[in-house]
Amino acid sequence: MHAPDPTELLTLLSTGVAIVGADGRVVWLNPALGEVLDVGPRTAVGQALGTLMRAPALAAQLNRVVAERRGFHLRGQALGVRGREVAADVSLQPLDDGRVLVEVHPLAHELASGATPLSATLRGFAHEVKNPLAGLRGAAQLLERRVGDDDLRQLAAMVIAEADRLAALADGLLRHRGAASVGPVNIHEVLDRLDTLLAAEPGAPRIRHDFDPSLPDTVGDSDRLLQILLNLARNASQAGASTVTLRTRVEHGARMGERTVRAALRIDVMDDGRGVLDDLRDTLFQPLVSGRPDGTGLGLALSREIAVDHGGDLRYVSHPGETIFSLYLPMERAHE
Repeated sequence: MHAPDPTELLTLLSTGVAIVGADGRVVWLNPALGEVLDVGPRTAVGQALGTLMRAPALAAQLNRVVAERRGFHLRGQALGVRGREVAADVSLQPLDDGRVLVEVHPLAHELASGATPLSATLRGFAHEVKNPLAGLRGAAQLLERRVGDDDLRQLAAMVIAEADRLAALADGLLRHRGAASVGPVNIHEVLDRLDTLLAAEPGAPRIRHDFDPSLPDTVGDSDRLLQILLNLARNASQAGASTVTLRTRVEHGARMGERTVRAALRIDVMDDGRGVLDDLRDTLFQPLVSGRPDGTGLGLALSREIAVDHGGDLRYVSHPGETIFSLYLPMERAHE
């Protein structure tokens, strides 16, 4: 069985990504970056990246990445694109074969009327999970009919309910009309659902709560927010955590990308596992980056994308024995 082509996964991402040769010419470009640069991916191949997006520091930094074999991040770059200017963060990472992976994160990405734009990443994910979900649901239905133990029937029913939830989410993404299922969200109810799911998983860590009961509802898609928290909790378990603490707080004057909000809902997923490896700290949220041999490297990239689509952010701090991933959601949207 041949190894998957990494560009097949990168094609699905809503983040603009290009692979550039040591000569600065585009070797490959995904559709998301093609939209930003207003150029077809095939047309871009062979062109100098500095021609497609002009920035004073870009060519010099590309040369440094090739020469020094280490990554660089350019913050708040004004990119000249076909007679207009695009403000973006640009990440440059060396690849093993001497080429450079370029990521472009436009800074003008905002939610309109509270709607969450559908990303190509999520659409690709939805397409991939539909068939396995159908098989999972069918197997759980057979178990529910055949087992005599009430506790086992309840577990089978929970599997069916979760399969239905994920299938409905996938269907909603695939027939997307420009808005997600946005509504009031009680984050503690989402965390209660998380508890139930984790309790059913073998070897799950002990879950502790540190909740602020006075928190108001926020606005968002509860299923997508649950997916972020599931990813974080499962990552903690796979990092050898024995205890995961779920904490909710209000943070005033929180920074969200290029803006500061008056108040943000902060959900912390804290664990006592091994922590983030030193060589992954700068690239942890980038696609195809994983600390596990069997990892896809898409879970955290997807999670941060969902957070940003909600107008928020996902950050972390990590030391051996204590890692905290924090999901920030702006509270202003709850009052608009």
